[in-house]
Amino acid sequence: MTFIAIAVSKLTQTLSKHLLKGGSNFPGRVALKIDPHILKHISKNYKVILITGTNGKTTTTSMIANILTEKGFDVVTNSTGANMLPGIVSCFIENYSFTEKSGERYAVIEVDEANVKFITEHIKPEIINITNLFRDQLDRYGEVYTTLNKIMEGIVKVPDTKLVLNGDESLFGNLNLPNPIVYYGFEQSTNKNNEIDINADAKFCKVCKAPYKYNFITYNHLGDFYCTNCGYSRPELTYRVESIDSATSESSSFTINGASFSLNQGGVYNIYNALCAYSISKELNIPDSVILSSFSHQESSFGRQEIIDIRGKKVKIILVKNPAGYNQALETIMLSQEPASLTFLLNDNYADGTDISWIWDVNFEDLTSVDLKEIVIGGDRLYDMSVRLKVAGLDIGKFKVSDNFENLTDNISNSTGAVNYVLATYTAMINYRKYLHSKGYIKKLW
Repeated sequence: MTFIAIAVSKLTQTLSKHLLKGGSNFPGRVALKIDPHILKHISKNYKVILITGTNGKTTTTSMIANILTEKGFDVVTNSTGANMLPGIVSCFIENYSFTEKSGERYAVIEVDEANVKFITEHIKPEIINITNLFRDQLDRYGEVYTTLNKIMEGIVKVPDTKLVLNGDESLFGNLNLPNPIVYYGFEQSTNKNNEIDINADAKFCKVCKAPYKYNFITYNHLGDFYCTNCGYSRPELTYRVESIDSATSESSSFTINGASFSLNQGGVYNIYNALCAYSISKELNIPDSVILSSFSHQESSFGRQEIIDIRGKKVKIILVKNPAGYNQALETIMLSQEPASLTFLLNDNYADGTDISWIWDVNFEDLTSVDLKEIVIGGDRLYDMSVRLKVAGLDIGKFKVSDNFENLTDNISNSTGAVNYVLATYTAMINYRKYLHSKGYIKKLW
């Protein structure tokens, strides 16, 4: 039965890629229909690392996979972000060989928070990482505590798996699990404010419900937290960002455990991603020199600060899907020393979250201090976004509302900023990349 499932799925993958130009989940669905337990078989020769959490999964997964590849290991990964059970099954089947390969093999797998329990039903990972938890797709997940419970349903099935967790995330301490746990975090922050924002997540102590205090905040509710009522505080960190040496909209340099690293990506959130990748790599005994080399040529992945040339215009696509990530993207853009144009794409499909009220928790008001050349607005909910930006105080005289991709692309290519930042929700990003691929602006769709 397993052989038939693999063979049929591989055929489906070939047809999907050539006829549908995608379909990363469908071959897995076919395989699971034939053999519901196929994942256990096709993953058995791999050391598996699972990456889950709200923000940073795709970039962190890419960083870890690249480091292990740099070390010389055979690595598979679901680089397109197909992170539910069918997509993960598709990833393993695509890389499956009927003749057994020699050598140590790793699978670095991004997994949706609600799907962890389906993966650990069949796989015992070497490491599970949780990047962070923010309010995201409220119609699907609810509040952050619900999301944590969904992840824990998967972790309790693998009590021997090592957990590598973000220690600056207050939800990850005091978990009462038998698993070995390693924490990473920041020793300082570029954010000088230690008062948590009114719209931040997880503001109250998970032990006694008193409000947290902070020695510093990195962003949203992440940072060096403590409770003055019960004494609960940030756990001891094994891996630490000791200093942020430079930070621009295009790059950053920082020191982790005495070693200096650089990234060609901006934003504190990408330093978190790098810290996570470093922490997991050190747990796998990867030398600093390999990590340094890998970081030096780390490319932006699939809509995560991806740079595209559209008729000579530099365009940077940034996936945004919740207030915490959106605010970080805006802060990073505001570090730019060049005049910029912004494009906002807002959809409300299932994969985006059908409840778009979260845009009112994004600090768009901060953009009033920036000299924006043009403000292009598109997506299925373009008028909701237009209203939000108008209320935020942005100059409506600069608005260019686009109800189709052709007009949107014209407005982007004609913008006068040195760079046009496209801030897009998930399906808006996917659909616009498909359009750009059809017009030849993007060579590799997936």
